[in-house]
Amino acid sequence: MLNNKTLLITAGPTWEAIDPVRGITNHSSGKMGYALAASALKMGAQVYLISGPVCLSEPHGIETHQIQSAQQMYDAVHEHIEQHTIDIFIGVAAVADYRPAQMAAQKIKKSTDKLTIELLKNPDIVASVAALENKRPFTVGFAAETENLKTHARAKLMAKKLDMIVANDVSEQGVGFGADQNRALIMSAEISLDLGKQAKSILADTILSHIAEKL
Repeated sequence: MLNNKTLLITAGPTWEAIDPVRGITNHSSGKMGYALAASALKMGAQVYLISGPVCLSEPHGIETHQIQSAQQMYDAVHEHIEQHTIDIFIGVAAVADYRPAQMAAQKIKKSTDKLTIELLKNPDIVASVAALENKRPFTVGFAAETENLKTHARAKLMAKKLDMIVANDVSEQGVGFGADQNRALIMSAEISLDLGKQAKSILADTILSHIAEKL
C-alpha cells in the first residue's frame, strides 16, 4: 500500500532541561509513533523515525534517530527532509511548547519558597514542514486535547496548513498517553471521521490506509 514511499515520523516527548537533573516534559510514551513506524514498514515503505526519550526498543528495520529537546527534533526533521526525498511526514511527537530561556549549569538548590523560570516558545515542527516551498511532504499532525476535540483539531489543521490531522482526547482514562489503546478522530479538508477506540497497532494501520487513499 505504501510501496516506494518514504515516511518520516516523530514520536515520544521532548525534554527541555532546566538544570542538569530537571526538565520540562510530558506523559507521551512514544507508543503511537512507534506503532505507525512499524505499520508503515509492514506496508512496504521506507521509514525514518525521530524519537524523543522513551522506554521502547528501537524498531527493527527502521533507521531511528534519538533526540532530547524540541530544537534537536526540529533540526533532525529538517535535516532528514533536506537529505532524503520524504513523501509523508507524520508529526506524532508531543513536543514541548516552551523551553527554559537558560539552563542552569549546576543543580538548582532549594533555597527559596518560590522559583521563577522564564520560558521561550519552541519552534512548531509540523507547521514548519507544512510551510516548506521545496520538498514539502504530505504533512500529518497529531493533536492531544483535553476539551473541544473537534474544534481545536480543526483550528490546528487550518492554522498550520496541514494535509491531515489526527486528534485524541487525552483526558479519557485508558487511552492516549502511556496506554496501548487510543481513540482518535481523523480530519482533513474533506473528511471528519471518528475512528473509535482501537489498539494503537490497529489504529496505525487505519490512519496509514487513509493517508494512502489521499495520495
